[in-house]
Amino acid sequence: MPNEFKIAVLISGGGTTLKNLLDVHQQGRLDCEIGLVISSSASAGGLKFAQQSNIPSNVIIRKDYADTATYSEAMFELCRTSNIDLVVMGGFLKRVKIPADFINRVINIHPSLIPAFCGKGNYGIRVHTNVIEYGVKLSGCTVHYVDDHYDHGPIIAQETVPVLNDDEPETLAGRVFEKECQLYPEIVNAIANGRITVSGRRVVYTN
Repeated sequence: MPNEFKIAVLISGGGTTLKNLLDVHQQGRLDCEIGLVISSSASAGGLKFAQQSNIPSNVIIRKDYADTATYSEAMFELCRTSNIDLVVMGGFLKRVKIPADFINRVINIHPSLIPAFCGKGNYGIRVHTNVIEYGVKLSGCTVHYVDDHYDHGPIIAQETVPVLNDDEPETLAGRVFEKECQLYPEIVNAIANGRITVSGRRVVYTN
């Protein structure tokens, strides 16, 4: 399909979200092409998944750039030249500045129910540790558009999981990640097929 919807996946570490998207794509359940992978670290384990799938990958390191704006521009210029329609963050830990032509074209998944347990420093197992220590009874994951602030853009969709009395951060993380693996491809497909509209902070998602 010459005009197939193309996504770029941004990673910083092990690439579990990228691996899930690749698996869903191989099963014929992802309505797009994964056309590019960008990593913030040359040692990111997720780069091997791109290599194994023959997907172009690039490493763009924050310290090589004077500020967030020039760092972000390097990534988004690469997305432009690769004809990327949607940027999908998969465990990407660096703050970026969204250029005007990519507003509402960058999404992220966060392992809590935003606006709870999010923001700078709240990522990975830290989120689940904080959830358990606070004593909430429900957690989950949130897919949202990315703006210039951590975990702040309009919310697209959320899924919940119970927080059990005997949960450790790792067991809660496992249940949340199962939901992430279902929800993220669904939202990518919905965007690719024009089933999501945005008005300010209100997002309408048609199943």
